[in-house]
Amino acid sequence: MVAVQKDYWYFMVLMMSLCLLKGSFQMKAPETTVTLQEGMILDCLCPWDGQLTMVSWTKKSLSQPLAVYHPQLGTNYAPSYDGRVAFVKSTTMDGSISIMNVSLSDIGHYHCSLQTYPQGSWTKDTFVERRAITTNNFSIQPYTELVAAENDNLTIKCDHVHEGEVYQVSLEKVDPKDGSSNIIATCQMLNDGVELKEFSSEGRVNCTDAMEFSLQLTSIIEDDGGFYRCNFTTDAGVQSTTVLLTTRSAQEFRSFWNMLYVYIGVGVAGGALLIGLVLLVTWANKRKRKREEYRIKLHPDKRQRNHYEHSCVYDRMKKGTRTGARDKEIYVNFHIVKAHEKHKRKQKR
Repeated sequence: MVAVQKDYWYFMVLMMSLCLLKGSFQMKAPETTVTLQEGMILDCLCPWDGQLTMVSWTKKSLSQPLAVYHPQLGTNYAPSYDGRVAFVKSTTMDGSISIMNVSLSDIGHYHCSLQTYPQGSWTKDTFVERRAITTNNFSIQPYTELVAAENDNLTIKCDHVHEGEVYQVSLEKVDPKDGSSNIIATCQMLNDGVELKEFSSEGRVNCTDAMEFSLQLTSIIEDDGGFYRCNFTTDAGVQSTTVLLTTRSAQEFRSFWNMLYVYIGVGVAGGALLIGLVLLVTWANKRKRKREEYRIKLHPDKRQRNHYEHSCVYDRMKKGTRTGARDKEIYVNFHIVKAHEKHKRKQKR
C-alpha cells in the first residue's frame, strides 16, 4: 500500500510539473550512443542554471519510468532497476545515472527528461548498444596479480589509482572468455554515509566512509580464481582496475614455493660463486705484481734498460777518455820568430 501511494505521488508531481512547464521553453539535446558495459553512465546534464524540480528516466521497452528523482521526495526506481541505478548528482542540474550489474536486457533506447524552473524542460535520448566481442580478441590486462592456495583466506582490495572524487564503487567478477560479468557488491556515497549493497555471497564485503572497498574470501576454492574488476564512479567518469586471482591446490602451492626456494638458492649460490671468482682473480693479479716488484729489487740487473741513459754512455765512450789520449802522438807547430828576423837583416845589408 505504501509503495502504491509513493508511485501515485510521483505520478502526480510529474503531471503537475508538466502542466506548469507546458508553456515554458523546451530544449532537446543531441542523441548519444553508449556501449553496454558495467557501471555505464547515461548523461543528462542541463546546460543552464536554475532550480531542478524533477528528473525522469524512461526506457522504450518499459511502461513506467525506470528512475525518478525529486529534490524533496527523493528517488524511485522500477523493480528491474532497483539497486542497480544511482543518480550521479555531480552538480545541482545533473540528472545523469549510472547502471550497475548490466545485462543484455539493458540494451535499448533511454529518454531523460529534466524539469527546471523557470527555464523549462531539457531532454536527451541515449542509445545503449552491445559491444562487439570476439573470443580471440578479448583480453584483460590485470593491474594486480594474486596467488592463493585452496582453503586459505585472501582479501582483494579495490585501489583507486585515478584522479577524481569517488561517488560509487562496485566489484564484479569478469568472465575472460566473452567479457560478461556478475556484480558482487556496490558501495555508494550518500549524505549521511555510505550505502553497501551485496548481490552475491562471494565473500565478505567491506566499505568505509573513505570509499575503501575490499572483498574477503575465506576457504578459497578453485572457482574463486579469475578476474575481479573494481569500477569507480567519479566526477570524471567511470574508471576501472582489474585484479587477477590464481588459485592452486595445497600440493601445487607447496611445490610452487619449493621450486621458488630452489631457484632463489641456485641464484644466490651462483652469485656467490661469481663474486668469489672475481675476488680470486683480483687477489692473484695483486700477488703476481708484488712478486715481480720484489724480484726486481733483489736483481737490479734484470731491470729494463733505459735507452736514454745508454745513449749518453755511448757518446762518452765515442769521444774517448784521458787514458787513451796519452798513447797517441801529438804534433805541434812552433812559430820561430827570431830566425825570421835574422834573415831580414842580412837582406838589408
